[in-house]
Amino acid sequence: MTVSLVEWPRSSARVRELLRRGAEIALQPPEEWIEEMHAAALGGVRMTTVADDPVLAEGTRRTNLANMLHWAAANIHDPGARVSVNLTGEVLDTARDLVRRGLGESSLDSYRTAQSVAWRRWMDICFGLTDDPAELRELLELSSLSISTFIDDTVSAMSARMEAERADLTRGTHAERRQTVALLLEGAPIPTGRAESQLGHRLSGPHTAAVIWSDAGADAARELEAVADTVTKATEGRDRLTVVASAATLWIWLPTATAPPIRRLPEHTGVRVAFGRPGHGLDGFRRSHFQALATQRLMAQLASPQQVAGHEDVRLVSLLTSDPTATDEFLADTLGDLGTADVDTIETVRTWIAEQCNTSRTAERLYAHRNTVIRRLARADELLPRPVAANLVDVAAALEILRWRPHDH
Repeated sequence: MTVSLVEWPRSSARVRELLRRGAEIALQPPEEWIEEMHAAALGGVRMTTVADDPVLAEGTRRTNLANMLHWAAANIHDPGARVSVNLTGEVLDTARDLVRRGLGESSLDSYRTAQSVAWRRWMDICFGLTDDPAELRELLELSSLSISTFIDDTVSAMSARMEAERADLTRGTHAERRQTVALLLEGAPIPTGRAESQLGHRLSGPHTAAVIWSDAGADAARELEAVADTVTKATEGRDRLTVVASAATLWIWLPTATAPPIRRLPEHTGVRVAFGRPGHGLDGFRRSHFQALATQRLMAQLASPQQVAGHEDVRLVSLLTSDPTATDEFLADTLGDLGTADVDTIETVRTWIAEQCNTSRTAERLYAHRNTVIRRLARADELLPRPVAANLVDVAAALEILRWRPHDH
């Protein structure tokens, strides 16, 4: 139920002061509160599509946290007053991205689930502010009305924005292209000739798909296009099919049977790229795209420091990291203290294994003296539970997992 401005209650000065003090606490929430809220917001069955998409998931996290901090700040400024909707550019970007993925208002469930977590934490704060039953009752009643009305107003505003965005997307060539690609990915029986005409892209030849994404920001679109151009030029071609999947994500298909030889994008450090394996024909068009999406998800799940990855790069890691607890145990048992050693020692062991245990080739590849390589390998053996030569396969697998994790994991 939406409460009109005329009906909004005005509580006692004492309760407004308690609300202000509580809001000051809520404005600096502990990290575990934030993580609990994020887990709840993305944990529902209807949120699976959002949770599996790194850009949508991050947008949902940002907007939920921003809403909580906005409510707290408003109640510090004017305790107990109705809190206005927090329609920042970032929140509106999230609404647009949800629509571009074909998602409806059910994707706003995260606001409700985040609200339930925030309410439990808020009650803990309130019980720490006063022991007086009458004050506590009035404080909780006002807080409940304030929080629920703020979320209701936010969801209504987001729904309206999504409806307007949906109307915009039904017009123009970009909308037609998105719709055609969606049908092709779903396996709909759309005639190939008509699809090629609508896309301006051949479906009968080779395809290498990529997902290009970044943190949302004012320069996101320009950065994404620049990287898309770089990737295209790396294939010695100029043609590509581009679909704007969100404000911070591009889907592209390159008419090539060879993935671009790109590993770093030093001029665009905030942008990341995930490639699928090259394919052929309509099946290859779909499969390469879904592989690129799977690669993107894995990079996000592992919080990987790698900027560019291909599906073949992460297949082994994907299999080895499906159970996070078992993965951590495997790393600890296999690597021991080497898992937290300096980068040079770890990279020397990884390169030595890749060079089939040849010390001279390892030194050449690392631009290091052979004696330096020998010292580092000896140091690694001191740190490992078992010498590397006696446990080569497991150490190689563990170091591959480590390569895709943050350096301070």
